Amino acid sequence: MTYTEVSFDSAGVSCSAWHFRGAGDGPRPIVVMAHGFGGTKDSGLAPFAERLSAAGIDALAFDYRGFGASEGQPRQTLSTKRQIADYHAAVAAAKRLPGVDGVVLWGASFSGGHALRVAAERDDIAAVISLTPMTSGLAAGRAAVASRDVLSALRWTLTGVKSRIAVARGRSAIMMPLVARPGEPGALALDGAYESYLSMAGPTWRNEIDSAVGLEAALIRTTPSAKKLRCPVLVQIADFDRYVPADAVAKTAAHARAQVHHYPCDHFDVWPGHQWFDKVAADQVAFVTRALVGAAQN
Repeated sequence: MTYTEVSFDSAGVSCSAWHFRGAGDGPRPIVVMAHGFGGTKDSGLAPFAERLSAAGIDALAFDYRGFGASEGQPRQTLSTKRQIADYHAAVAAAKRLPGVDGVVLWGASFSGGHALRVAAERDDIAAVISLTPMTSGLAAGRAAVASRDVLSALRWTLTGVKSRIAVARGRSAIMMPLVARPGEPGALALDGAYESYLSMAGPTWRNEIDSAVGLEAALIRTTPSAKKLRCPVLVQIADFDRYVPADAVAKTAAHARAQVHHYPCDHFDVWPGHQWFDKVAADQVAFVTRALVGAAQN
């Protein structure tokens, strides 16, 4: 794993990033990437970045404020607004790196929606890769409620409200496990989630998240942003995804006029160490190569 550690400022806070330089000479596109639901850059992003760099494409993988190796308070509290601002700051940092020409946004799961939204807010994004994205908080919420009993769902919603009130009053957030085994308290607690996440978890990752995360996720709605996109978009859908329903993702992809790839698997099966990673990564490299590298050579 070859990269250069860099940092950039987001709203006065230092964010930690890894720069993977693409093989070869000449101007290279750069893919700006961040993790999804409470993830950190040392938890599965490097293998994607390495595939890109081997194909002559730079990658900049970063941690959001309050997560991983980045600074910032509060810790482990998910804020869509802050994370989108961090993406904007990361794009600015990427454009300052030597030898890069053309920015691609990359997001997965929760950040898959961020990538679509940030691209819609800018006119300097060359392409977007959105991997198993959360595009509808309502659809994801229905899937979450269906996977556990109603009383448990209501209990965690109430805990999330209490956590948000506590933070607003200057107190500490109420934490919950990010991933857990079935039947245990946790934001992601379906069969296999705990083992899948821990298999790729890096040293800075922490298995905890602000209990208000469900309230934040419920507000996600990417359709308006998808309709505004004019750059090439790749949306990668796991057809048997138990966390972000595939039909909701497909509807958003249609609004974005995206190139869509389907994989007969579940949410975590597209990550390093799992069955569909090689195919998913190869499709990402091919997409960027066609959209940017090939166009630059014509």
